[in-house]
Amino acid sequence: MVVLRAVASEIVTAMTHMARYPAGIGRRWAIRPHEQAGAANRPLVVLPGLADNISIFTGLKRALEQCGAGPVVSFGYSPLVGDVRTAAARLAEQIEQLCTVTGASTVDIVGHSLGGLIARYYVQRLGGHARVGTVVTIATPHRGTIVAWLLSPLAVVRQLRPGSELLLELEKPAPGCTTRFVTYSSDADELILPTRNGWFDHPDLQVRNVVVSGVGHLGLAAHRPMLAEICEMFGPAGTSSADGNPVARSA
Repeated sequence: MVVLRAVASEIVTAMTHMARYPAGIGRRWAIRPHEQAGAANRPLVVLPGLADNISIFTGLKRALEQCGAGPVVSFGYSPLVGDVRTAAARLAEQIEQLCTVTGASTVDIVGHSLGGLIARYYVQRLGGHARVGTVVTIATPHRGTIVAWLLSPLAVVRQLRPGSELLLELEKPAPGCTTRFVTYSSDADELILPTRNGWFDHPDLQVRNVVVSGVGHLGLAAHRPMLAEICEMFGPAGTSSADGNPVARSA
């Protein structure tokens, strides 16, 4: 019964996302004139997953604006980018431009699926910890997924195979990295297999892992309890703690 409920919920979420998807094609959320040079809060950058767009963050953006967080801006990349490292380097350039425009010295990042891995690489391997306070990843294959073996034509997908060169690089020491990581994964994620690969630990990183029950890959991005927690993190008075132990959350 639990499995059927999770499948039904994911189907509904997928249909909703498909309806929103066309409106997000080629669009991005940018800094508006009144948010330049002097925004009260630090910017929050969102990164969608592979072949996805800003529509996946519709509920999150609405929730963040209602709680007074942001401004929310987006970073997009082509599914043909070929390498997580290349996408992370472009993200680094975009964040430097964002900081110049807004006058902010730091930003926060929320990434869904592959977007979370791009953010993590930027922070760990490209010195992004100097610019990023917190990275939140949602349904991100931190330790890879066996599904990547079925979708190998894209080079960037091959990097998501468990034990890939890229994932082994992320296991290397990251001394001095002060960025906090919060991961949200689900025990019913149909694209991250085994599902435990949606969270990670690292001796040099502050990581808080939250495991949600009965929510699919797309559904997790719109999971209301998770959205509420993210608003608590990034709202005007938001704070969050980090530890390496997975925390269970019900659907």
